[in-house]
Amino acid sequence: MDYFSSDFTLGILGGGQLGKMMLYDTRKFDIKTIVLDPSDQAPCALACNKFYQGDLMDFDTVYEFGKKAHVLTFEIEHVNVQALEQLASEGVKVYPDPATLKRIQNKGAQKDFYRQHQIPTADYHKFDTLDSLRDAISQDRIDLPFIWKSTLFGYDGNGVKVVRKDADLNGLPDGECIAEDMIDFKNELAVIVARNPSGEIKTYPVVEMEFHPEANQVEYVICPARIDDAVAEKARALALDVSKKFNHVGLLAVEMFQTHDDEILVNEVAPRPHNSGHYSIEASYTSQFEQHIRAILDLPLGHTDSKVAGIMVNLVGEEGHSGDVHYENIEKIMGIDGVTPHIYGKKQTRPFRKMGHVTIVNEDVSKARKIAEEVKNTIRVISR
Repeated sequence: MDYFSSDFTLGILGGGQLGKMMLYDTRKFDIKTIVLDPSDQAPCALACNKFYQGDLMDFDTVYEFGKKAHVLTFEIEHVNVQALEQLASEGVKVYPDPATLKRIQNKGAQKDFYRQHQIPTADYHKFDTLDSLRDAISQDRIDLPFIWKSTLFGYDGNGVKVVRKDADLNGLPDGECIAEDMIDFKNELAVIVARNPSGEIKTYPVVEMEFHPEANQVEYVICPARIDDAVAEKARALALDVSKKFNHVGLLAVEMFQTHDDEILVNEVAPRPHNSGHYSIEASYTSQFEQHIRAILDLPLGHTDSKVAGIMVNLVGEEGHSGDVHYENIEKIMGIDGVTPHIYGKKQTRPFRKMGHVTIVNEDVSKARKIAEEVKNTIRVISR
């Protein structure tokens, strides 16, 4: 099929920042795009060929939108899978496949998949309700502390909580959840795997993630990860194995724990471009967003090596600030060599909301990390 400067139409479900960054590359290649998102303020609205406003979880909305596309992809997991299955059965190419999304969308099903396929992961118990979890604690069937995760609709630290005592369960939503063993880990790592329908497969270098202690959000993504080569090879091999078992097409971001004895455990996966790959826009030969487009269109995959070390700093709304956004001191960080801000186009800030990111590139990863700290301490996302 001729994708370039043609009538071919790529449909993207979700109009957030991941979609917006995908559109950098569809515009570069002159590939026609349509986007569906519930918000008329969605970052993608300005950059796609045609924007549709609608509910991503509504069958009819997703189905009618999907019929307008030759290939359909998504930048968020919370979409109506039944509509995707119907579209795929009628000949619309949906990547990643609806069956892959179904396995990943529910964190309980995702954990069960790891167990069934001998993929190393933290032990867990699944519960239908919060009360059944409370009963298990009172009967000493599970030990405190543990990680509580909602099986549905968790993102960016939402739907995840460390439970150290019974009272920590108060106020949590009463739905299906898992209680996962806390892992005493040395590092949190991630590997992005790209795969096209022809079976070509490539992995990006291992990145290291530093998390904000309160928000449970990534503060820094560091590439290359500051780990031994043998550990990096083990992580990439495990990510490849996970990808093959999911049989996904497109990108799969595999988040992992490195334990103190250098075992690698899979935490969770995302079947789309991912926060852990944002560094690649400036630092890699092929950005994760271009790679996702190449993969779902069955084009040759691009080179995944880095040109230089890259560090990504998330820009999130400051605590105590809600309303029209202002990026304080953005000019100061733009005066530093190797620093590139990406502003997502969300007009309203609120505490810990992802509003953008900054990439720092340098030949030396330790210098890049120091500059990243300076960037983090200089720019502030506040309300006017």
